[in-house]
This record gives sequence, C-alpha cells and structure tokens, in this order.
Amino acid sequence: MNTSISTLLEHKAGGIKSVPSSVSVSEAVQEMNRHKIGCMLVMDGEKLAGIFTERDVLTRVVAADLDPKGTPVNRVMTANVLTVGPEKTVQEMMELFTEKRCRHMPVMKDGKLVGLISIGDVSRWVASAHRAEAESLRQYIGGGLSA
Repeated sequence: MNTSISTLLEHKAGGIKSVPSSVSVSEAVQEMNRHKIGCMLVMDGEKLAGIFTERDVLTRVVAADLDPKGTPVNRVMTANVLTVGPEKTVQEMMELFTEKRCRHMPVMKDGKLVGLISIGDVSRWVASAHRAEAESLRQYIGGGLSA
C-alpha cells in the first residue's frame, strides 16, 4: 500500500485521453465512449483546464436539460480540479478517493500533466498485490519457499 502511484502509471496502458476545452459535450462523450472510459481531461493547449466525467453529464447536462451538441464542454466540466503528485501512495489515493467522493484524479509533476489515476487503477493494483501475497503464502505453507 506504500507503492507510489508513479509505479501504477508506469504499468498503465493507453496514455492520457483528453479533449480541447472548445469541443461540445457531445464530442467529449463520443470520445469517452470510443475509449470506454468514464472521464476526459479538458485541455487548453498544454494546460489542464478541467475534467469532464460521466457524473458531469448526468448532473450538469442531462439534469439541466442542456443540448449536448450546442454546449461547450468547458461550460459543464469541473474546472477546479484536485490533482495529486506522482509520489502519492496507493493508500493515500484510496483515502482521497473516499474522502473527496471522486473516481479520477490527474497526476501533475512540476506543473505538467503526467497521467490520470482512477479508482479502478488502484483497485486492480490492490487486487493484484493481494493475489501475489496469497500465492506466496500458499507456496510457503506448501514448503515451496523458505523463511
């Protein structure tokens, strides 16, 4: 649980998915669907402008009865994005996700976007670590490993 999230990012495939802040909600959702992901980072050039999530679609577009094709994503995104540094641990991320009630956090280093960590990334890592630990214990109990 003390593993840094930079380790998780190193093993994560797919890269950073983002859209320019000028695209419509409809275009952003199409990109999310194409990549089978729950959020898009919204960029102004190289600068992180915000994050647009499935929750934003429901609460800020559908519930507000806005036209997805005519609404720019920067109007309904979360602009004041909580970010973390790559030195944060898996344990700290689990606590942040719980406390802030969110599922995605951009990872910044020296003011630059270096990745996106999701609750799914953390859950997969924890499950994998537990499987490896259980296998180690099985081998030890079975006499396959020495103390």
